[in-house]
Amino acid sequence: MTGREFKDLTFQQFANIATAFASPKRLELIDILSQGERDVDTLSTETNMNFANTSRHLQILKNAKIAASKKDGVRVIYSLINNDEVVKCWKSLQALAEKSASEIRETARLFFEERSALIPISSAELWDKLNKDEVILIDVRPKEEFSSGHIPGAVSIPLKELKEKLNELPTDKEIVAYCRGPYCVLAAEAVKILSKKGSNVVILKEDINSWRAKGLPVQT
Repeated sequence: MTGREFKDLTFQQFANIATAFASPKRLELIDILSQGERDVDTLSTETNMNFANTSRHLQILKNAKIAASKKDGVRVIYSLINNDEVVKCWKSLQALAEKSASEIRETARLFFEERSALIPISSAELWDKLNKDEVILIDVRPKEEFSSGHIPGAVSIPLKELKEKLNELPTDKEIVAYCRGPYCVLAAEAVKILSKKGSNVVILKEDINSWRAKGLPVQT
């Protein structure tokens, strides 16, 4: 193999990975799969795509060795390969986009400001308050993601169930909501619902992967 052939082959492999990331819907699939394995039907619902399009995008991720699949009866279940490394790449892409594109920062600012969630709580502050039993932490992701890994002490209340369980939440404590990270809308919508009820509520904009990366405990 010549030096030129080596470079062409290597950079083509890099490009294959970049191509797998070069789609809004595939990035959303990566974001969801970073929380745990999911079947194609669930991923279709989460991303608002039909089954065929979801399968096509998942196949591209699979061909790029980013995702893997397995059969469970008639269901096809996908998960990320080298989850930690894929998550690091995804987080780095977010950080680069935030620094390079002012539109992203402004859109995020307006979105969270409308939901009274502009000022988030930090992981360190949350962990301290949890240890002092000063807050109620709710995980508004789907139950499958909660089961795959959650912050110790969190209560699983998926967003679609929140309105039905408002009366079960105490009124004398601050409530913290979290979901899949800064670009997931579940926690922001939860804050909107809880604020209308009159609850003192803030948002943890970090996800379980960022929490784990800081060396904080994760419960399954």
